Amino acid sequence: IKFALGPEFGDMLPASDHNAVVMHYICSSIMIQGAQAVGMGTTAQSVQAAADLFERANDILGYNLLDLCINGPKEKLDSTVISQPAIYVTSLAALEVLRARDGGQDIIDSIDVTCGLSLGEYTALAFAGAFSFEDGLKLVKLRGEAMQDAADAVESAMVSVIGLDSEKVQSLCDAANEDVDEKNKVQIANFLCPGNYAVSGGLKGVEAVEAKAKSFKARMTVRLAVAGAFHTSFMEPAVSRLEAALAVTEIRTPRIPVISNVDAQPHSDPDTIKRILARQVTSPVQWELTVRSLLNKGLKKSYELGPGKVIAGIVKRMDKAAEVENIGA
Repeated sequence: IKFALGPEFGDMLPASDHNAVVMHYICSSIMIQGAQAVGMGTTAQSVQAAADLFERANDILGYNLLDLCINGPKEKLDSTVISQPAIYVTSLAALEVLRARDGGQDIIDSIDVTCGLSLGEYTALAFAGAFSFEDGLKLVKLRGEAMQDAADAVESAMVSVIGLDSEKVQSLCDAANEDVDEKNKVQIANFLCPGNYAVSGGLKGVEAVEAKAKSFKARMTVRLAVAGAFHTSFMEPAVSRLEAALAVTEIRTPRIPVISNVDAQPHSDPDTIKRILARQVTSPVQWELTVRSLLNKGLKKSYELGPGKVIAGIVKRMDKAAEVENIGA
C-alpha cells in the first residue's frame, strides 16, 4: 500500500516530488538508554564496506574503536566519549550490512524519510547526505566530549519513569522540584512513548522523583546509566563548543527529510540544521511526536539501524501493526 506524503515532509522535497510516497523510513540508533553493548561491530566485519568504516574512524578518534566495541571493557564502552562515536559508526556500518544483502540497495533507495533518537539524529543526517561520514564522526566525537565535560561539572542524572502519561510525569517533576533547590530541578528530557518518559536534572531532584513515583502510581523508575542530565540546561556548556564545530562543518541540504528531535519537523536549510543540532543537547527529545506523526502519515514499514531494538519496541508499542526490521552490525 502506498501513502501520500504529508505537506510537512513534502515541503522538503523538490517540487516535482511532492506526490512521493511514504513506504519506509530508517530510524537511527538510540543513545541515551545505552544501546551500546560489548560485541557490537562483529557482524560488520563480514562486509568490507562496513569494516572499512571502523578503520576510517580510528584515524579521527585516535584509538581502536572496533577493539573497544568487540572486547570492551563495558565500563569504557559505556562512557559518553566512547559510546557516542561507537553507536554512530556501528549504525552506519549496519547501513552497509543492509546495502550488501540481496535487494538492500533497492530498500535504501526506497527510503522517503529518516530520523534518529538523540545521537541517532547525526546518523540520520549522514544517511541523508547532509554531511560526510568523517565530518559527522568529528561532530559526534566533540559532542560526546562536550557532554561529558558538562556532566562532570555538576551532579546530575537521568531516570525513566514507567507507566504514567506525560501529564502525570510533569506533575511528578513539579512535586519533586518543590523539594529541591534551583540547581537540582528536573524536567522531562525524553518523550519516548506513552508510558515511558525520561526525566533529567540535578541528582537530588532525580532522587526525589524516584521517591515520589509510587505515590503518583508509576509502575517503576529505572535510573539510566548515562553521564548526566542530557537534553536539559545542564548541557548548556556543550552548546558553544558544538556551535563552533558546526560553524566550520560543511552541511548540505539532505536528499530526503530528516526529522529533528527538537521540534519533530524536518529542516532543509543547512544553517537551520546547524542551529537545531546545537540546541538539541539542551532540548527535550520529541520522539513520541515524531513516531506519531509518521504513523499518522501511513508508516507501515521501517528499518532500525544499529545496536539494540529499543526503537522497534517503541514503534510497536505505539502501533502493534507497524513492521520494524532491525539491521544490526
